[in-house]
Amino acid sequence: MSSSSEVGRPDPPVNNGLVINGGTQYVGNQAIGHRAQAFSGSVGFQPQDAEQAAARTAELLVLVEQLLSEHRAALADPEATTRELRRLREELDEEEPQPTVLRRALDRLTEFVQPVTPLVVAVGELAQTVRGALGV
Repeated sequence: MSSSSEVGRPDPPVNNGLVINGGTQYVGNQAIGHRAQAFSGSVGFQPQDAEQAAARTAELLVLVEQLLSEHRAALADPEATTRELRRLREELDEEEPQPTVLRRALDRLTEFVQPVTPLVVAVGELAQTVRGALGV
Protein backbone atom coordinates (compact mmCIF):
# COMPACT_ATOMS: atom_id res chain seq x y z
CA MET A 1 0.00 0.00 0.00
CA SER A 2 1.43 3.39 -0.90
CA SER A 3 1.19 6.55 1.23
CA SER A 4 -1.21 9.30 0.25
CA SER A 5 1.62 11.66 -0.75
CA GLU A 6 2.88 9.13 -3.30
CA VAL A 7 -0.39 9.12 -5.25
CA GLY A 8 -0.82 12.90 -5.22
CA ARG A 9 -3.53 13.12 -2.61
CA PRO A 10 -3.07 15.60 0.25
CA ASP A 11 -2.16 14.30 3.66
CA PRO A 12 -5.05 14.12 6.13
CA PRO A 13 -5.55 17.16 8.36
CA VAL A 14 -3.56 17.33 11.56
CA ASN A 15 -5.43 17.54 14.85
CA ASN A 16 -3.94 20.47 16.76
CA GLY A 17 -6.20 19.91 19.74
CA LEU A 18 -5.14 20.12 23.35
CA VAL A 19 -5.70 17.38 25.90
CA ILE A 20 -5.10 17.91 29.61
CA ASN A 21 -5.59 15.04 32.00
CA GLY A 22 -5.81 14.91 35.78
CA GLY A 23 -5.01 17.30 38.56
CA THR A 24 -5.41 21.04 38.63
CA GLN A 25 -4.17 22.96 35.62
CA TYR A 26 -3.33 26.66 35.58
CA VAL A 27 -3.08 27.76 31.99
CA GLY A 28 -2.15 31.18 30.72
CA ASN A 29 -2.70 32.36 27.19
CA GLN A 30 -2.41 29.67 24.59
CA ALA A 31 -2.91 29.38 20.88
CA ILE A 32 -3.34 26.08 19.12
CA GLY A 33 -3.67 25.34 15.44
CA HIS A 34 -2.86 26.85 12.10
CA ARG A 35 -2.20 30.61 12.34
CA ALA A 36 -3.39 30.68 15.96
CA GLN A 37 -2.43 33.67 18.08
CA ALA A 38 -2.52 34.36 21.80
CA PHE A 39 -2.55 37.88 23.17
CA SER A 40 -1.91 39.11 26.65
CA GLY A 41 -2.16 42.47 28.26
CA SER A 42 0.19 43.86 30.80
CA VAL A 43 -0.13 42.60 34.34
CA GLY A 44 0.36 45.11 37.11
CA PHE A 45 0.68 44.36 40.78
CA GLN A 46 1.47 47.85 42.00
CA PRO A 47 -1.50 49.73 43.43
CA GLN A 48 -2.15 52.89 41.45
CA ASP A 49 -3.06 56.27 42.83
CA ALA A 50 -6.01 58.15 41.34
CA GLU A 51 -3.84 60.16 38.96
CA GLN A 52 -2.07 57.05 37.61
CA ALA A 53 -5.39 55.24 37.23
CA ALA A 54 -6.93 58.18 35.35
CA ALA A 55 -3.93 58.36 33.01
CA ARG A 56 -4.03 54.59 32.39
CA THR A 57 -7.79 54.70 31.79
CA ALA A 58 -7.38 57.50 29.23
CA GLU A 59 -4.57 55.57 27.53
CA LEU A 60 -6.69 52.41 27.35
CA LEU A 61 -9.72 54.29 26.00
CA VAL A 62 -7.56 55.57 23.14
CA LEU A 63 -6.22 52.06 22.52
CA VAL A 64 -9.73 50.56 22.46
CA GLU A 65 -10.87 53.27 20.01
CA GLN A 66 -7.89 52.50 17.74
CA LEU A 67 -8.58 48.77 17.85
CA LEU A 68 -12.29 49.35 17.18
CA SER A 69 -11.32 51.27 14.08
CA GLU A 70 -8.89 48.56 12.94
CA HIS A 71 -11.20 45.60 13.62
CA ARG A 72 -14.58 47.17 12.86
CA ALA A 73 -15.42 44.60 10.16
CA ALA A 74 -14.92 41.68 12.58
CA LEU A 75 -17.45 42.97 15.10
CA ALA A 76 -21.03 41.72 15.07
CA ASP A 77 -22.40 45.20 15.85
CA PRO A 78 -19.74 47.89 15.46
CA GLU A 79 -22.22 50.75 15.96
CA ALA A 80 -23.43 49.38 19.30
CA THR A 81 -19.82 48.81 20.37
CA THR A 82 -18.87 52.40 19.52
CA ARG A 83 -22.00 53.69 21.27
CA GLU A 84 -21.20 51.72 24.43
CA LEU A 85 -17.62 53.00 24.46
CA ARG A 86 -18.97 56.56 24.13
CA ARG A 87 -21.34 55.94 27.08
CA LEU A 88 -18.46 54.64 29.16
CA ARG A 89 -16.30 57.65 28.30
CA GLU A 90 -19.15 60.07 29.11
CA GLU A 91 -19.79 58.43 32.48
CA LEU A 92 -16.08 58.47 33.32
CA ASP A 93 -16.07 62.21 32.53
CA GLU A 94 -18.78 62.84 35.13
CA GLU A 95 -17.70 64.41 38.41
CA GLU A 96 -19.10 61.40 40.27
CA PRO A 97 -19.36 58.42 37.92
CA GLN A 98 -22.14 56.01 38.85
CA PRO A 99 -20.82 52.50 39.56
CA THR A 100 -23.90 50.77 38.12
CA VAL A 101 -23.61 52.70 34.85
CA LEU A 102 -19.89 51.93 34.63
CA ARG A 103 -20.43 48.23 35.36
CA ARG A 104 -23.16 47.97 32.75
CA ALA A 105 -21.09 49.78 30.10
CA LEU A 106 -18.01 47.65 30.83
CA ASP A 107 -20.02 44.42 30.76
CA ARG A 108 -21.74 45.33 27.49
CA LEU A 109 -18.48 46.48 25.90
CA THR A 110 -16.82 43.22 26.95
CA GLU A 111 -19.66 41.27 25.36
CA PHE A 112 -19.61 43.28 22.11
CA VAL A 113 -15.86 42.81 21.47
CA GLN A 114 -15.78 39.03 22.11
CA PRO A 115 -14.94 37.92 18.59
CA VAL A 116 -11.79 40.08 18.40
CA THR A 117 -8.98 38.96 20.71
CA PRO A 118 -6.93 42.22 20.75
CA LEU A 119 -10.10 44.11 21.68
CA VAL A 120 -11.00 41.56 24.36
CA VAL A 121 -7.58 42.06 25.94
CA ALA A 122 -7.72 45.87 25.76
CA VAL A 123 -11.28 46.06 27.11
CA GLY A 124 -10.34 43.60 29.85
CA GLU A 125 -7.47 45.83 30.92
CA LEU A 126 -9.74 48.88 30.76
CA ALA A 127 -12.37 47.14 32.90
CA GLN A 128 -9.75 46.06 35.43
CA THR A 129 -8.33 49.58 35.64
CA VAL A 130 -11.72 51.26 36.01
CA ARG A 131 -12.98 48.72 38.54
CA GLY A 132 -9.79 48.95 40.56
CA ALA A 133 -9.68 52.75 40.54
CA LEU A 134 -13.34 53.37 41.28
CA GLY A 135 -14.17 50.26 43.25
CA VAL A 136 -16.79 49.25 40.69
